[in-house]
Amino acid sequence: MTYCVGILVEDGLVMIGDTRTNAGIDNIATFRKLHKFEVPGERVIGLATSGNLSISQSVLSLLHEGLLNPDTGQVETLLNVHSMTAAAHLIGRAIRKVYEIDGPALEEHGLTFDMKVLLGGQIGDAPLRLFHMYSEGNAIEATPDTPYLQIGEPKYGKPILDRAISYDVEVRDALKIGLISMDSTLQSNLSVGLPVDVLVIRRDELGAAVFHRIDANDDYFRDLRERWSKALRAAHLSIPNPPYGEVL
Repeated sequence: MTYCVGILVEDGLVMIGDTRTNAGIDNIATFRKLHKFEVPGERVIGLATSGNLSISQSVLSLLHEGLLNPDTGQVETLLNVHSMTAAAHLIGRAIRKVYEIDGPALEEHGLTFDMKVLLGGQIGDAPLRLFHMYSEGNAIEATPDTPYLQIGEPKYGKPILDRAISYDVEVRDALKIGLISMDSTLQSNLSVGLPVDVLVIRRDELGAAVFHRIDANDDYFRDLRERWSKALRAAHLSIPNPPYGEVL
């Protein structure tokens, strides 16, 4: 299991992903799930993955090596595609290519071909965009009405985002809210764990403003967790007691 979230707001993009993978309670490991592809001043792209680790690694290998575009005859990677739409199409082709190779064998052994991707970034003077891609290689896109997308284990962090995220939130607040969403998931699901990787892209800067790993010793994240817990306790204590029944 994993939890990754992308938040697209007016002045930037925040992507956050945990690093825990497990194949049982006694087989836990750490693998990066949030990756950055960057040519400063030209493009910056973030890619987060969830699902079967071997599938994710195979897709990432294809994206690094490149895939032949049959229409242009050129080998495409995330560092040379001309648009974010083309980047989404490239990832879709990579997912389908890995399915052609590994899908039938996985299904023969009763395993599901499972991989999902968050793709976000900006190329040139085109808009900053965020996509959620599925195992079939198709995608949906974040909009001002739906400015955040999640993959992996969404339910624990989603209520925070629903209440606090809107398109006009400042990117620094989107990062703070995203980290609270991640902390809520860490608290409630042991299959999601530290370290956590963070990528922040400001609109039109064409470079990563933040690319940072948060571990158990991160002072800011520890303070955020403590302050959020105290704020929740203070909030529920400040609400009047329910007027239902004599006992209450």
